[in-house]
Amino acid sequence: MFWIIATILSYFFYSLASLGDKIILAGPAKPKEYTFTVGLFSILVVLMIPFVSFGFPNGIQWLWIVLEGIVYVLGLYCLFAALDRFDVSRVVPTIGASQPIFIFILTCLFWGIQVLKTNEVLAFVMLLIGSVVVSMDKDSDISKDFVKLSFIASILFSLDFIFSKLIFLEMPFWQGFIWMRIVSFLFVIVFLFNKKFRKEYFNSNSGGLGKNNVFLFVTTQASGGLAMLLQSWAIALAPVAYLAIMNSMRGFQYVFLFIMTIFISYLFPKILKEETSKNVVFQKIIAILIICTGLFVFSM
Repeated sequence: MFWIIATILSYFFYSLASLGDKIILAGPAKPKEYTFTVGLFSILVVLMIPFVSFGFPNGIQWLWIVLEGIVYVLGLYCLFAALDRFDVSRVVPTIGASQPIFIFILTCLFWGIQVLKTNEVLAFVMLLIGSVVVSMDKDSDISKDFVKLSFIASILFSLDFIFSKLIFLEMPFWQGFIWMRIVSFLFVIVFLFNKKFRKEYFNSNSGGLGKNNVFLFVTTQASGGLAMLLQSWAIALAPVAYLAIMNSMRGFQYVFLFIMTIFISYLFPKILKEETSKNVVFQKIIAILIICTGLFVFSM
């Protein structure tokens, strides 16, 4: 199943992008300015137009494309706002832990109840449990702002998942993907209608990123762009019934992120420093075993 490989690879690159986002947001960048800059880069997708079959959407396709572009940008803003204030190893797992449930509910609302085999149901439960276990953090206080940002981002990214699938069911992959990113670009342009935002953004250093972060930003966006492409391809390939299972594989992203965070915190504490105890490491190892077992059960 190519969509499984594409999904796991996408979560690897998403973990790289999340780390880059956290490091950049630890500097002068602000969530709204950063969302705007990331959204601007979406327009680069038009460079693919000469090489693929491209056309204009029609009817209901426009609705799904516009909705996807909006919830994607708003989801990014909530994610960046959370990364700006909290540890990346807490934010990303917490946002994604509830997504499989939301996607399962939304899938039933849009396409009806999906029939799964026994091993697929068991795999979904194990992948979900693994994602929840890896996201738990007993050593940190959970604030209302953290819960609010995480919950809203989770809902928005779940809707993005569903709208993307609706688009790929109606349109060729490249045509749908390019139009989604064009709409994302157009939506962030709306930010410029706010005079205060224009003044802050254009008066900031390198668009709010800081000169030292420009290379890191480009690298981060390259990772994020590749992750989005792989995930979109997986969404297009996966049957509707497997969308929730696909998202529950996000536990792999938390595993990648946890390993990277420990590595960077140990070798480069000035760049990124997050505390990890023996109990936390043990918890993550248990979660990894559950996630890997869930994937094995699903592949049976």
